[in-house]
Amino acid sequence: MANKGPAYGMSRDVQSKIEKKYDDELEERLVEWIVAQCGSSVGRPERGRLGFQVWLKNGVVLSQLVNSLYPAGSKPVKIPDPPPTMVFKQMEQIAQFLKAAEDYGVVKTDVFQTVDLFEAKDMAAVQRTLMALGSLAVTKNDGNYHGDPSWFMKKAQEHKREFTESQLKEGKNVIGLQMGSNKGASQAGMSYGRPRQIIS
Repeated sequence: MANKGPAYGMSRDVQSKIEKKYDDELEERLVEWIVAQCGSSVGRPERGRLGFQVWLKNGVVLSQLVNSLYPAGSKPVKIPDPPPTMVFKQMEQIAQFLKAAEDYGVVKTDVFQTVDLFEAKDMAAVQRTLMALGSLAVTKNDGNYHGDPSWFMKKAQEHKREFTESQLKEGKNVIGLQMGSNKGASQAGMSYGRPRQIIS
């Protein structure tokens, strides 16, 4: 990884806009959830965007989080012991978490890029991914979620309806209001403008 110097001009403006999207209150809720989900062994970060980034940077806490959402026998991410110290190993650990999150059901558009976390490029994206993961865990309601269910919004679920043959046949006879009505409508006596003039 090359060291980056300070940003100037437009790139500085873009970076400051990205940083403004980071939510400190959301950070507190996510930390509470991660600790409730994984246990106190994961520790707690220093308050603020940088502390949150450093806490998650090596990918181990994230891996423990996604593993805790699965039943005891099936853990999707292998966690090395001791935690990885080499840069590419840490980035690989984050990538494993991201793949496991997608497999769990997080939509690709809600998944952050590895550099968003590792280089703190977009910590708001990291928060979005964790929110999506939490919402899915609450929605699945399979007993693997720990913490307050009100921390996350439940995702909308499919509500399939079954109709009998007679109900389907009955529906064919009804003209829905969105199709309009033809009662009393006719074009009798209608004229559009003047007749065509033929000049010789």
